[in-house]
Amino acid sequence: MQKSGKGYRFDQNGWIYLHIEGDAFERGFQHGYLLAKELETIRQSLRYLTLFNTGKTWGFFVEAAAQLFTKEFPSAKYPAKELLNEIRGIANGAQTAGVDITWQEILAWNGYEELTDYWWPNEKARLKYAPSMPAQHDHCSAFMAHGEATVDHKIVMAHNSWSNFETGQFSNLILDIVPSEGHRIFMQSAPGFVDSFADFFVTDAGIMGTETTMGGFSLYKSDEMAEFFRVRLAMQYAESLEEFVNLMKKHNNGGYANSWLLGNTKTGDIMRFELGLEFWNVEMNPEQGFFIGFNAPTDPRIRNLECSNTGFADIRRHQGARQVRLGDLMKKHYGKITADVGKEIIADHYDVYLQKDDNPCSRTVDGHYELDDRAYMSQPGRPLPYQPRGAVDGKVCDSIMAESLSFLARWGNSSGLEFKAELFLNEHPQWSYLDGYLYDRPSKPWTMFEAGQKGD
Repeated sequence: MQKSGKGYRFDQNGWIYLHIEGDAFERGFQHGYLLAKELETIRQSLRYLTLFNTGKTWGFFVEAAAQLFTKEFPSAKYPAKELLNEIRGIANGAQTAGVDITWQEILAWNGYEELTDYWWPNEKARLKYAPSMPAQHDHCSAFMAHGEATVDHKIVMAHNSWSNFETGQFSNLILDIVPSEGHRIFMQSAPGFVDSFADFFVTDAGIMGTETTMGGFSLYKSDEMAEFFRVRLAMQYAESLEEFVNLMKKHNNGGYANSWLLGNTKTGDIMRFELGLEFWNVEMNPEQGFFIGFNAPTDPRIRNLECSNTGFADIRRHQGARQVRLGDLMKKHYGKITADVGKEIIADHYDVYLQKDDNPCSRTVDGHYELDDRAYMSQPGRPLPYQPRGAVDGKVCDSIMAESLSFLARWGNSSGLEFKAELFLNEHPQWSYLDGYLYDRPSKPWTMFEAGQKGD
């Protein structure tokens, strides 16, 4: 176990466990110092991949982040400057450990999703460059259940993160934050992040939450507050689900638009909160006892007025297929849902479109684009076959775990299916530009993590 002040880290089953505490700069310093090696690797990857994927240098986006994400919002209940100080601390800690990285680069990494998939497509159109294809926002599968749907009538939630492997492979951080003000947060994250991004978290206010991104969403307000600031402030300071919603709506910029699944262990309530840009919707305690997340908004205003081509009912697409399959699985296990059942659901490989029991592909709950030729897609010109993309983890939590700030997590893939970078690149040389930037993810077991845990 490595230490820095009150902070420490250890590694277990593919995960990095990081505990930090104190005021913003102090806990940031612990974070940066203990994860300096990982931050250097991420920086090297971003310098290479950003230019290749966008035509613009990493420095261009770093400069944009400094302009977009440092604005003051006097009417905000909790100022984002606290998190800017944490980001400065992360950079200072990494620098002290010998890594040449600036706080502006840490800021840009926190906002990388917003910069490349929300801000830049709009800015690119404004500058009259060639039009972009719609960004891929299909990041997750998820469910949250309670009441008669679960064995003990308490809450169960599960989630896996879908990402491009070259960046998603860095989301192997279990982060335990004890801030000097606000609530303790226990969440999945990535080195350098002040929020979760993978968005699987519990807080000592009794709030548990996850999300799935909304496909086809591209609206953005560059003069409002970044999503990663808003959600971190909501996790740290919200006392209730209603306050969480209000903090997310305040100064909403539309970035990283999600369907949030939220629960309150103190009341047993669950909520689906869909936040677009102009439109939002809250549903509480559904009659069927569960919500599912499949990367398409259920609110017809967001789906039709703020999104395009969401795949909502298209079972050739990952959204439509998982809408059907997750619904079927929740009904199949209705009244019997536990954390163990959640692990089974989030690892499911049934292909709704081809009606195959074990066909891991882009349409399955445990997504595998890297195994899919995408022969049945309805979108002209995209997406690409055998893309190194899909589920890189699995997480499950119930009310009992959440009350003790703990959850189950599996790194690599929620089904345990391994990924070998060299083999993949040999079989699919069209992705050879990722050689050296794509890492193996061997099969790992489910592991219980809890706040305050110490390594061996």
